[in-house]
Amino acid sequence: MEDIIKQLEKDIEIKKEEYHRRKGEEKRLKKVREKKEKELTEYQEEKELLDQVNIFLQEVSEYAREQARQQIELLVTQALQAVFGAQFSFEIEIEKKRNSFSAEFYVVSQAGEQEIKNIPQDARGGGVVDVVSLGLRVAILETLQRPKIGGPLVLDEPAKHVSEEYIVDVAKFLKTVNDRFQRQIITVTHQQHLSQIADQAFKVKMETGKSQITSLT
Repeated sequence: MEDIIKQLEKDIEIKKEEYHRRKGEEKRLKKVREKKEKELTEYQEEKELLDQVNIFLQEVSEYAREQARQQIELLVTQALQAVFGAQFSFEIEIEKKRNSFSAEFYVVSQAGEQEIKNIPQDARGGGVVDVVSLGLRVAILETLQRPKIGGPLVLDEPAKHVSEEYIVDVAKFLKTVNDRFQRQIITVTHQQHLSQIADQAFKVKMETGKSQITSLT
């Protein structure tokens, strides 16, 4: 009888271990799924930006198309170079297919004498995608919208994938955009460097179900 009880206790421990192992695996898979869903959302947002530019380039005249291409390339290149260095640039290649135009977007980098051309999603990780997206948002607002839309430029975590060593340069670029276009920029961010350049900064903290707002400036 004692042996049976011991065996049952052993079986229970084995079942407990298996339960906890599977529970841990479930949590891990849930985190993986949430991460992939977030990445998919970010990819879709990036695609929507590129689609907006693509549609605009299809609908305008040849002269306006070329002018817009140059302006977009310039603004996004300035964003990339401000953050990552002079070896980076942004290019738009426009092709006529049947009765419409199609645009392809590339991040170009120089490694010595070698030129490397990638689509934004493949160019050195999410940080480059963030900066390209930032440049495109500015370009759409300042060069493509006619009549130009007034009001602030609102950004939600504009540099969430940019590494710490480059985040100060993102902040400087935003300041340049603010000075150049005289447009207010409202940014939601967890990056301290971005909040430090602001004329006004506020910290929002959730306490007992309510948002507590504190001025940082």
